[in-house]
Amino acid sequence: MSLNVIINIFSKYWPMFLRGAGTTLYISMVGTIVGSVIGLLVGLIRTIPAPERGFKKILIKIVNGILSFYVEFFRGTPMIVQAMVIYYGSAQAFGIDLNRTVAAIFIVSINTGAYMSEIVRGGIVSIDKGQFEAAAAIGMNHVQTMFKVILPQVVRNILPATGNEFVINIKDTSVLNVISVTELYFQTSSIVGINYRYYETFFITCIIYLIMTFTITRILRFIERKLDGPENYIMIANQMQVERPEDMIRRTKNN
Repeated sequence: MSLNVIINIFSKYWPMFLRGAGTTLYISMVGTIVGSVIGLLVGLIRTIPAPERGFKKILIKIVNGILSFYVEFFRGTPMIVQAMVIYYGSAQAFGIDLNRTVAAIFIVSINTGAYMSEIVRGGIVSIDKGQFEAAAAIGMNHVQTMFKVILPQVVRNILPATGNEFVINIKDTSVLNVISVTELYFQTSSIVGINYRYYETFFITCIIYLIMTFTITRILRFIERKLDGPENYIMIANQMQVERPEDMIRRTKNN
């Protein structure tokens, strides 16, 4: 491998690399955001407590069955197969000619939603049951309990997993080249078809993927630290400041 060859390839084809990286980031970012919303809704619905009897119990069971099938189907099949079925299948079976970028975002979103729904459900289940009971004791219904008590904690707890899904989506968009989405892998293959320098060209692509995933990981960790707040802080009441332990010890010694 020659460094000069790598530099020459990048300097000559950098617009194609840049367009591919931009498309990859766009699809993965929108897909992760939409998929997280889908996962949040599915996770919330699947944790609705069912009554002991009646039509509502039957309805909740039917909805849970449909959502369970959705989750298991998209978690149990590869994204590359889903892309082929959704994009080409919609054209052949229903005559729907989807835009490739729209189809890519749709595929990434519903795939991410299936994984995020289980992450959200696990986050809700992990919350102590005493908080549900306390919310019910002060008259909150299920919706109020979720949005005012449970979800703020769940969102913070699942943030690392959400960031992990984002990183996975950045890499998994490479499979969308099967439907001719012009993401980074597709652009790299096009460049290789011109210069026939496989090793050097894909080495550049590896570095670009690494830069994107490393940057996103660091940004998300910064957001996590901001949400956690400072490690040491002084609580302040309405009218007076709580005395710090060291000040209390010093005052006791002086007295």
